[in-house]
Amino acid sequence: MVNVDKLTKEFGKSKAVDSISFEIKKGEVFGLLGENGAGKTTTLRMLATMLKPTSGAAYINGININKDPQAARFCIGILFGGETGLYDRLTVYENISYFGELNDMDKNTIKRRIEELAKAFEMEGYINKKASKLSKGMKQKVAFARAIAHDPEVMFFDEPTSGLDVSAARNVHDFILECKKKGKTILFSSHTMSEVEKLCDRVGVIHKGKLIDIGSIAEFKRKYDNESFEEIFIRLVGGKYEV
Repeated sequence: MVNVDKLTKEFGKSKAVDSISFEIKKGEVFGLLGENGAGKTTTLRMLATMLKPTSGAAYINGININKDPQAARFCIGILFGGETGLYDRLTVYENISYFGELNDMDKNTIKRRIEELAKAFEMEGYINKKASKLSKGMKQKVAFARAIAHDPEVMFFDEPTSGLDVSAARNVHDFILECKKKGKTILFSSHTMSEVEKLCDRVGVIHKGKLIDIGSIAEFKRKYDNESFEEIFIRLVGGKYEV
């Protein structure tokens, strides 16, 4: 569903992402982990067609993102934590509805989808409130719902639980796992190791723009003879493990 082949992004003489390759299968939650500045958000922005790669290729549902970015956009849902981008003068319903219209959804389908999402994220109590009146956590849930209003096959989530309390974060976790059951393909980035272990089938560790290792949590623990995935991650990015 997602194929990345030697994807590279340069800013001047610096390589933010350096020839990374990986594949995400249908129905898989793939975690992309790295410290701040490692290149994970740049990778997500390239795959979301928000940044043009310097070189390399990527395919979403078989669509080359360089050759047909518009077609690729219809296949994906995108959420970058902390960047809700909601229209303050519109209600929650109107924000989600507008995004649905941009993705060529008819009004009946939009209405049905908003009802599903409002229930899943416990937003019924403020579905008709203007976005300007919402708390940070509420806005984050609305942004999440809006990103997947069109029920995309592929979803990119960068820190999707940022700003959410424990209960709201659990709603997001449960929804991601439900999407997985439905065969959705998910690329997930987080700094919270517990949710990475809870949600991800496989993980790729990116450091200084390079993908330095990839595998399931269990494979990482066996390979590095350590029961703490957090410790494995810290030692990998600190250069204390040979890969």
